[in-house]
Amino acid sequence: MAKLPDHLDIHLIRILYLLLCEKNVSRVALKLNQPQPSISASLRKLRELTGDPLLVRGARGMVPTQHGESLLKPAKRILEETERLFVQKTAFVPQAEARTFHIAAPDYMNTPFFLEVVARLRRESPKSRIVIHALGPETDYVRLLSDGDLDLVIANWDEPPPHLHLSKLFDDPIVCLMRADSAYAKRTGPDQMTVEDYLSLPHVAPWQVLPGYHGIIDSFLDSQNLNRNVVVESAYFGMLPYMVAQTDLVLTTGRQFARFYEKTLALKSFTLPIKFPPMRFYQLWHERVHQATEHKWLREQIGIAAKSMLAK
Repeated sequence: MAKLPDHLDIHLIRILYLLLCEKNVSRVALKLNQPQPSISASLRKLRELTGDPLLVRGARGMVPTQHGESLLKPAKRILEETERLFVQKTAFVPQAEARTFHIAAPDYMNTPFFLEVVARLRRESPKSRIVIHALGPETDYVRLLSDGDLDLVIANWDEPPPHLHLSKLFDDPIVCLMRADSAYAKRTGPDQMTVEDYLSLPHVAPWQVLPGYHGIIDSFLDSQNLNRNVVVESAYFGMLPYMVAQTDLVLTTGRQFARFYEKTLALKSFTLPIKFPPMRFYQLWHERVHQATEHKWLREQIGIAAKSMLAK
């Protein structure tokens, strides 16, 4: 690649473009409100830089040389691209514009929330595309956010990475879910579970779904010197309600998640006799998209969806 000449500026490229369009030094000087000798000096410099006369005398005035003619489109393209570099950011118009939004969430994310999110985004920005990514123990979401492969991560953490932006979406109280016709459910009211009952029942639990999630239940029990009877662990959280519906297993999970499966499967929620802290869900994003208008809009829609879900 040839070395670019020193002191090449956009103004000189603009003069080149106008000279090739107008084919007249005086008219270019008038358009740019500059003295004619200044434009003539620029033409001499352009001839020196390109090694070509660029403009020569024709039957009816000046005409571009063949090489000069070949420079017209590149000069125009450079000027247009330069203008785009410094154009002021405009607000995202969701109904008219199309964007692709990449959102990651673990599969224990409650279904009603994402139904609300997708319905809202489809309604408010119908030309846009939504890609929901899996979020598991091997997902380096911090790198994916910083590289731009993800725009937003939605999950719950005890301690999110401090250098990322974060906003709270909702708290989800923790309940115990079991088969509605199980022997225990038939003889016990939804608010009558004892600590001894809870600890001795056969539990199914997520296995390394996301760092921080598994600890919300068992770390809290450890802090109280308590231990539950976990007999099945699964890396696939979405399977757990179906396991519970077919067995004597019980699942400790968020109330929003439990309510959805109570409607679709023969399951029943029980108030826990142990006061677990709620699952607190956040949206997390990187500084690189913090000021982008379409991402501000996206985060606002996610927040509205969370409030709407809780109001139902």
